[in-house]
Amino acid sequence: MVVMMVISIYQYSWSLYAYAISNDLRWTLTTVSLAFTIYVYASTFIQPFSGFLADNYGSRKLAFFSAILVGLGFITSSYVLSPWELYITYGLGSLGVGTLYGIATGTAVKWFPKRRGLATGFVTFGFGAGASLFNLPIQEFIATNGFRNAFTYVGVFMLAVLMPLSYMMVYPKDAISGGVGNVRRDIVNYTPTKMLKTWQWYLIYLTFIVTPTAALMFGAQLKLMSAEFKVPPNYLNIILVLFPLANGLSRIVAGVISDRFGRERTMSMFYFLLGVSLLGLSYLGDVPVMFLLFTLIASLLGGSPYAFYPSIIGDYYGIRYATVNYGITYTAKAWSGLLSGWVTAYLVETYGTYRLPLISVALLCMIAAVLCSPLILRPPRNVLERRGSA
Repeated sequence: MVVMMVISIYQYSWSLYAYAISNDLRWTLTTVSLAFTIYVYASTFIQPFSGFLADNYGSRKLAFFSAILVGLGFITSSYVLSPWELYITYGLGSLGVGTLYGIATGTAVKWFPKRRGLATGFVTFGFGAGASLFNLPIQEFIATNGFRNAFTYVGVFMLAVLMPLSYMMVYPKDAISGGVGNVRRDIVNYTPTKMLKTWQWYLIYLTFIVTPTAALMFGAQLKLMSAEFKVPPNYLNIILVLFPLANGLSRIVAGVISDRFGRERTMSMFYFLLGVSLLGLSYLGDVPVMFLLFTLIASLLGGSPYAFYPSIIGDYYGIRYATVNYGITYTAKAWSGLLSGWVTAYLVETYGTYRLPLISVALLCMIAAVLCSPLILRPPRNVLERRGSA
């Protein structure tokens, strides 16, 4: 969880760096936002490969090497003079972020099969809530010392924390057989190839493209969005602290509720309410209190996919290949990053408002709520058969 808190700076503190880079270097919003899209792609598409290595050869050394990449990514970003240099340095660090994210999530899925939602909720809480500790200090440091020094010092901090902690992340030795200690064996273990032959996975993947977009949009565009809605600085400071905290808490709440009432039913409820909150923000965001309220409601719901999807992949496809299977599924976030980063920036520059992207994502979340309903999304047949005989 602590590792996740630190690497979350790449995602949830990016808007602070983006704002400073755009002002200091006179780069356009689209130019700067492309770095965030690259981050999402790099941290996402590395996970099937890093997951394969972790599942088959162990997680410890891979996590340690990735921690070094994360810190060096920030440190080298402090020297950039052109957009392409930023894309390369931030992208390299993003590879480490994605690898650590996958290993940390896989650790939760493998160790706690009976409370999978709760476990993944706590671990991913770190990623969602970490920036609540860091955003205000980073914003103040950037304001007084510039974004270059902020990149350097935060990068050194990352190395100091991540290197020792990442070396402690180890999978249970008997995860290969599907159980841990005296906990019952998992219902089924699908290889990645078998998983990709089930129609359920494609429905899961499609909804995973849509539902994280809201939280990613806030992470990439929050400060710029607040400028359009004329949110006073004191309100923005509250949001910078509470947004990542609420985003993290949503993962624990979603995990606990889904363990008790069913993954599919809880997903459907959360996604519908998320769409409603985004619509409220788009229409009432000009009122500072409403901007604060709907942003926090959206964040309380928007972090939930990161608890739902590793859990449901474990539920449907087992724990033996959980890291690589979820890594493949996690590539959906790349398309979310494209929507929340470059596409959103393009729409804002074209139409001059964030309202269109907010309304579009709201409607997509409501469609995802329907697709995740237990009337539509159900476990693969042999999983149901094993459950019935258990």
